[in-house]
Amino acid sequence: MKAAWYWRAALYIAAAVVVAISVFPFAYAVSTSFKSGSALFDPGMWPKAATLDNYISLFTLAEQPFGRHILNSVMVSVLVVTLSLFIGVTASYALGRISFKGRGLLLLTVLAVSMFPQVAVLAGMFELIRFLGIYNQALGLVLPYMIFTLPFTVWVLTTFMKQLPKELEEAAIMDGCGPWRIIKDVFMPLLWPALVSTGLLAFIAAWNEFMFALTFVLDNNERTVPVSISLISGASKYDIPWGNIMAASVLVTLPLLALVLAFQRKIVSGLTAGAVKG
Repeated sequence: MKAAWYWRAALYIAAAVVVAISVFPFAYAVSTSFKSGSALFDPGMWPKAATLDNYISLFTLAEQPFGRHILNSVMVSVLVVTLSLFIGVTASYALGRISFKGRGLLLLTVLAVSMFPQVAVLAGMFELIRFLGIYNQALGLVLPYMIFTLPFTVWVLTTFMKQLPKELEEAAIMDGCGPWRIIKDVFMPLLWPALVSTGLLAFIAAWNEFMFALTFVLDNNERTVPVSISLISGASKYDIPWGNIMAASVLVTLPLLALVLAFQRKIVSGLTAGAVKG
């Protein structure tokens, strides 16, 4: 009994340490975002006189339209998630429910695409985007982002799709349903946990992506928030505006926290659904 108590106490202590290490950077960013001037160098964790000047200045700087950059990121991320889920659901139906020669090899090939580092496909993707005429446009980022969000989406949804009972599909076919109606009316209600988890991970990947956004977009009005934060500058080359940078970091982190907290149950169930059969 004592040994069990010790193990439980050690588990709680380890969990508390992990939480503290994970939360401290965000708490420090929030604290710094409310400081300005010499208060930025105050060793205290919480500001003595909190101010919103850093947040206000983000949206008043003419050379950095931060509000426009947030809208660009929202637009690109939502499109990436929508297209990834639509293509992922239809592809997972074919890979998970239809038997054909080379299905396993095709699924492994899809997964292998996500193993390539971004820099390995940067040159080829640059030429493709220029050929399509979408260079230097925020919407042009949707295509390269899907290279890395789509394989994961297809893989997770295919694993989930394989475990759905065959009787549901057979009953729908007997009722005269075609493939699209089976996907939409029969499988989609059962796929919500997997759709939420993969959609959220795709959103986070598109929201935080930096290299492609920096390379393929040069117009300041078409930039996304990761690049926007990296380009925040002070009054001189010796001035680093930590307050503005932290305020921007907090603003772009809050939507992700809200989404994770809102869908945490479906995220866990969606990611663990394909782990075991039963």
